[in-house]
Amino acid sequence: MKKIISLFLLLSLLILSGCTTVPVPPQNIADGTEKDGAGETEGTSEETDIPAEVPSVTDDDMFTDRDKNADYSGEKSTVISLNGDSAECPSDAVRISGSKITVTDEGTYIFRGTLSDGQIIVAADEKDKPRLVLDGADITSLDSAPIYALSADKVVVTLAEGSQNRLTNGGEFISSDENNIDGTVFSKVDITFNGTGSLTVASPSGHAVVAKDDAVFTGGSYTLNSASHGIDANDSVRILDGSFNITSGKDGIHSENTDDTTLGFVYIAGGDFTVSSEGDGISAGGYMKIDGGEFDIITGGGSENSKKQTSDSWGDFMGGFGGGGMMKPGRKDSPGTEYTSEITIVTDDGSTSIKGIKSAGNIEINGGSFKIDSADDSVHSNGSVAVNGGTFDISSGDDGFHADDTLTVAGGEINITESYEGLEALHILYKDGKTALVASDDGLNAAGGVDGSGFGGDREGDTFGGVPGKPMMNGGRPGGAGGFGGMGGNSNGSIVISGGELHVNASGDGIDANGYLEITGGYTTVAGPTQGDTATLDYDTSATISGGTFIGTGASGMAQTFSDSSQGVIAVRVGNQPAGTEISLSDESGNTVVTYTPELPYAVVIISSPDMVKGESYAIRVGNTSAEFSAS
Repeated sequence: MKKIISLFLLLSLLILSGCTTVPVPPQNIADGTEKDGAGETEGTSEETDIPAEVPSVTDDDMFTDRDKNADYSGEKSTVISLNGDSAECPSDAVRISGSKITVTDEGTYIFRGTLSDGQIIVAADEKDKPRLVLDGADITSLDSAPIYALSADKVVVTLAEGSQNRLTNGGEFISSDENNIDGTVFSKVDITFNGTGSLTVASPSGHAVVAKDDAVFTGGSYTLNSASHGIDANDSVRILDGSFNITSGKDGIHSENTDDTTLGFVYIAGGDFTVSSEGDGISAGGYMKIDGGEFDIITGGGSENSKKQTSDSWGDFMGGFGGGGMMKPGRKDSPGTEYTSEITIVTDDGSTSIKGIKSAGNIEINGGSFKIDSADDSVHSNGSVAVNGGTFDISSGDDGFHADDTLTVAGGEINITESYEGLEALHILYKDGKTALVASDDGLNAAGGVDGSGFGGDREGDTFGGVPGKPMMNGGRPGGAGGFGGMGGNSNGSIVISGGELHVNASGDGIDANGYLEITGGYTTVAGPTQGDTATLDYDTSATISGGTFIGTGASGMAQTFSDSSQGVIAVRVGNQPAGTEISLSDESGNTVVTYTPELPYAVVIISSPDMVKGESYAIRVGNTSAEFSAS
């Protein structure tokens, strides 16, 4: 009898503290149309599905038979012996002047031995495709490039089976002609590297490998140490296979063409990459396409080197408001509360880009294994990003994934253990895959404008309480319907979740749509904090759910729930619950509909499932306490 009384008292306290369902007024937007602040329709969610403008290229398009063929056993070859400060060769196609060797014709040339201060120059006809075979070659040039490809159609550098080779610059580059040589390997023409041997390239004052046209790798093992870029190409970097260990003072792999925006791209079909760079890990001025490979990338010393400072005022933000009252769609006010919480992001001068994978154009990732620890964004595009496959283990000092336009996740497994914001773009389309993310600010953020998070300055579409110039309105936020909404930015962003699994652990807003949110499928969980001006859902114009499961927890003071739904929704205040307090929802027959154990403390619960019917009663249990509510 005592147990029954005790349970009754707990239920009474729970209900009195505001454990009530949230009415959801009809807004006639279940069809997914976007509404602006005045309630006018302005396009549909389908218009945000912008395809990434990455060519449908394959290995056959990117690599020729000659690129892939490292077998020179059937070719007539010429051997050049390197003897410290001199070289020997019987062929008329090779000119030798001291320790300077010039190849003038097509053919296969095998280099063995050591040059203490010498150079291989390729000065062949523009139709020739000479092959340079490094078979135990160790070449140093004190003031230039040990390999200088001046003219040819293409130069192929083959690493002989089992061979160990080394190319070293002495610390400065002095040009001998009109070309500004700035790499230990410097090619004015297309250059291909293949074979099964190894090559170490050292460049203490410049790039390791420079190609003014295409740089192609189809095999071999490479250790590149450079003060500037590891691999630098004007037209493209194309990698089919190989092992790459790159330590660079700027970008690990860099391709950029300032004259032709269709060039300057990076295509990677496979390979094993270990990159430690003070600039970007892999950077493209054009598009980037990755179909496979193993990637271990650290930029700028990693995420721990991203400097962020936050105020200590978050915890007491809500005053006495946090425990009670009804949640209503759009309500984000906290009467009598003074908004003083502010985030300040500190960095150095911001002149160096230190992103993991970056493209000024669009990025398409179809496969591969990625471990990225970046001081700035881990994957960043000034256009759009499409993730169709692959596995990702990400620790980011800023965004896990960022696209200025559209971020599409249609497959793969993403694990973001540290980030400022997990997924950020103007439009986020989550179609399939499995993602778990931890964010110190928003988990998902659909924000207008370009990326600025983590590196100073105002973030368009993302401000915090008390930030000068963007005041709060009656405890809510300017913009959006009814005076609530999203961070004062342009309300043209969107988040559409149509499938897959998405698990969000965010210290800011769980899902922040500076525009509209639409959920039509998938399984989504959000764990948010109880302090600060945060919310499980934060949107400007509308948030609709017509399919899929959504379970969210977080703060109650600024809470929003769905503005419209075609399936049942229950949103309740539950007082202050500690992290790890289980939530379960059962139907009238006692069947469990959902269970969830939040990783963070919470004061509000929002649940929607295809198994929930509007108007029917459900029992929600929080820890050892339960009560019944009608789904709206």
